[in-house]
Amino acid sequence: MSELQKIAFLDRDGTLIWEPLDEQVDRLDKISLLPGVIPALLRIKAAGYQFVMITNQDGLGTDSFPEDAFRVCQDFVLELFASQGILFREVFVCPHFPADGCTCRKPLPGHIGDFMRQASVDRDASFVAGDRDTDLEFAAAIGLTGYRLANKDGKNGGLSWAEIAREICDQPRRATVTRKTKETDIRIDLDLDHEGPIEIKTGIGFFDHMLEQIAKHGGFSLALTCNGDLEVDEHHTVEDVALALGKAFSTALGDKRGIGRYGFTLPMDEAQAQVVLDLAGRAVFRFDGEFPRDSVGELPTEMVVHFFRSLSDSLGAALHISVDGENTHHMVEGCFKATGRAMRQAKTRVGTELPSTKGTL
Repeated sequence: MSELQKIAFLDRDGTLIWEPLDEQVDRLDKISLLPGVIPALLRIKAAGYQFVMITNQDGLGTDSFPEDAFRVCQDFVLELFASQGILFREVFVCPHFPADGCTCRKPLPGHIGDFMRQASVDRDASFVAGDRDTDLEFAAAIGLTGYRLANKDGKNGGLSWAEIAREICDQPRRATVTRKTKETDIRIDLDLDHEGPIEIKTGIGFFDHMLEQIAKHGGFSLALTCNGDLEVDEHHTVEDVALALGKAFSTALGDKRGIGRYGFTLPMDEAQAQVVLDLAGRAVFRFDGEFPRDSVGELPTEMVVHFFRSLSDSLGAALHISVDGENTHHMVEGCFKATGRAMRQAKTRVGTELPSTKGTL
């Protein structure tokens, strides 16, 4: 299956350039860009987007609007944006008047033909930007988010290009995951970009305390509830929480652009825990250490290793943990705290590029 493409469908007049007057369509000295459009599109491009232009040009090719007049402006706009590193993958132009009833005029989806299927468009991430109701209607018609650009007097309730770029590139990294089986009923609400609140209830007191350490030291908000078959034992609760938490992390991280990717050695009194993490999408788990006690509180120490293995599998991460010490409580807590600190480093946005030469993680 082809990789999904993130596409920005952009209107031209009133979105990239201020709409020229009828008598100025071929006057290059009258073409002016919307404020902030170039830096905003460069930022969106760095976030992995490709650009498609969609524009209605009423009466194009008629005596009142000759093709040559349109081409002067259009070629100039395309060359101007290209000079700044902004290329358009496709350009769709509808020349018809509204009364013509054609199928290739916004807001009708026929404007872009079969592009959505042929390009394998990522509908969750792609968007439409324009300055009119028809642009937003077009976005709804093809199942995408629509953004309205503010007009010159700012009275249409639209956004600036800087605001749109912020919406697109700084989207909150959140996830809600539910997992319900015959053995457990779990709900997780995760927000990687907010520190707290942290609310955890699994029915295993020490396990709750350890999950709190991951969230606190990881610098993220976590609400987690699990109703498990503790009358049987702790295994299903611990394992299923790990699987659900790994899935929540993976979902919230998205395409992982800009993240640190790697992450931590942490002392806990006499104990020392070392966690090496790589959010590479490949699940590998290694553990080195022996706990002096069989359990801490109601948490069997054998389930500590199983928790991290399940977390690694579900998250798709290389996770290597080594721990030594004398106090089992400190050793286990060191593993969870160090994992939180590794996650804090690895999840933090440090730019916009993918931290990989492969082009994907």
